[in-house]
Amino acid sequence: MMKKLSYPAHARATLVLGLPLIGSHVAQFGLHVTDTIMLGWYSIPALAAVVLGASTFFVVFILGSGFGQAVMPMVARAIGAGEDAEVRRATRMGLWLSVLFGVLSYPVMWWSGALLRGLGQEPEVAGLAQDYLRIAGLGMVPALLVMVLKSYLAALERTQVVLWTTVAAVGLNVAVNWALIFGNWGAPELGLQGAAVASVTVQVATLVVLAIYAGWLPELRRFALFQRMWRPDWIALGQVFRLGWPIGLTGLAEGGLFSASALMMGLVGTQELAAHGIALEISALTFMVHLGLSNAATIRVGRAHGQGDHDGLRRGAFASIALSLAFGSAVVAIFLLTPEPLISAFLSRDEPGRDAIIAIGTVLLAMAALFQFADAAQVMVLGLLRGLQDTRVPMIIAAISYWVVGIPVSYLLGIHFGWGGVGVWAGLVVGLAIAAVLLSLRFARYLQAQGRSA
Repeated sequence: MMKKLSYPAHARATLVLGLPLIGSHVAQFGLHVTDTIMLGWYSIPALAAVVLGASTFFVVFILGSGFGQAVMPMVARAIGAGEDAEVRRATRMGLWLSVLFGVLSYPVMWWSGALLRGLGQEPEVAGLAQDYLRIAGLGMVPALLVMVLKSYLAALERTQVVLWTTVAAVGLNVAVNWALIFGNWGAPELGLQGAAVASVTVQVATLVVLAIYAGWLPELRRFALFQRMWRPDWIALGQVFRLGWPIGLTGLAEGGLFSASALMMGLVGTQELAAHGIALEISALTFMVHLGLSNAATIRVGRAHGQGDHDGLRRGAFASIALSLAFGSAVVAIFLLTPEPLISAFLSRDEPGRDAIIAIGTVLLAMAALFQFADAAQVMVLGLLRGLQDTRVPMIIAAISYWVVGIPVSYLLGIHFGWGGVGVWAGLVVGLAIAAVLLSLRFARYLQAQGRSA
């Protein structure tokens, strides 16, 4: 008979699995921050171009990363069911699909200048962004393969290697940036293109480390992950594809919500856009915690689903949600009680608009506190549903909540009715809240169905 764990035991198990994943997400966030800071030191045109180029890369990456993310629940379920062959099949075909997507997406990087100019960007900045993307785009395939291997290793509860590899990647990125952006240590001064070379270097190095670990660690050799990699497995490829593309589109829908909010804030005013960027960076950092817990929930639910342990699945789900809500409560208190120190950390003391940006940012952080629970709930339930390999309906829910409701509400309140930044962020709150409610109802229906069949 399967041993039933208490809620505290489930919470501890989720934390043991989730804390390294949280750390890896924070470290991944650090890669973006270090690029931004170091190119800001180099030149403002380079900074503007990398913001534009990195955003373009990220949009394409999010779409393609769905295949890597699909590997996590598939491997977790297979481990729970004791099906080692399914672990290998899902991961290999995740690697295949990632390579295919990365190769097909490269023309977007090569001709990105024309695309960006067509979207109304300054020709000079668009040209620099294209120079960046023609190099950085070469890193799309290794970046997507890294996502597959991270999902594979996390599902096997090898989260420590995911954490420390990502932390090491941040250090490598800083070192290569220092050498190639500024021409230090005898290296050529490449500026923006040096940052692109650094990104590709980091992605390839991370891929090599994770591939060696996954292929040669004695405890993992039974999966024979890289043997006969050239042999297609059309059934498994179809399964990964069907599970993965909705995940990619879901991520794109949510990312699009925040990208659209930035465009609308630009219509409100420059200081409002600056405050929006700062408040969003702070919120994104705290979101990494919920994302790591969501990944842990996906793995634990996937294993319980594979084992047919419906009571463990339910208890584990509630424990994961409780952890996320507890952290969210602490974040709400911090955002409401100490907004000024958080915002001022991003501003120079001699910045002319400092006081105005802090005042606007304080209000936006209060709005961020308002959507903290909704944002946490939607990402947690998405993780739980992915553990059940339920991705298509959540994709539709996300698209409707963010694009049909959230963005129009942001525009109407922020621009049409003149509420400014508060109105734009109110649309974010509404979109995230609707997604959280609808996704929660879907997961609750699953639990009810399992209760009736038990």
